[in-house]
Amino acid sequence: QLRVVESGGGSVQSGGSLRLSCAASGFTQDDYVIGWFRRAPRHERQEVSCISRNDGIAWYADSVKGRFTISWDNAKNMVYLQMNNLKPEDTDFYYCAAIPKMATVEVLCTRVEFGAWGPGIRVVVSS
Repeated sequence: QLRVVESGGGSVQSGGSLRLSCAASGFTQDDYVIGWFRRAPRHERQEVSCISRNDGIAWYADSVKGRFTISWDNAKNMVYLQMNNLKPEDTDFYYCAAIPKMATVEVLCTRVEFGAWGPGIRVVVSS
């Protein structure tokens, strides 16, 4: 069974950095995409970034381009989201999710509902 669990959230001041980690297990198909999404209470979920396991192709939302970097450590089955130059508007609940790769990373990240979700972690950026 495909499973993901997040770690690494916390509080930081504006301009600071955090690294989120996503531990993944249960891979049974050839290739997967793991994504990071965020959602504040009573708001719609927003895609942040996604990455393909086999070729490392990544997609980023415009709001995080140049500040966030996603990476996949295949040896550890870990996906990381390095978040730099954090802003108060980055405050949110962040979720890791996984899906077998059945389309491009961008299409999956922006249009398809992922099947396996972590419980989410809180990121707070104070001004």
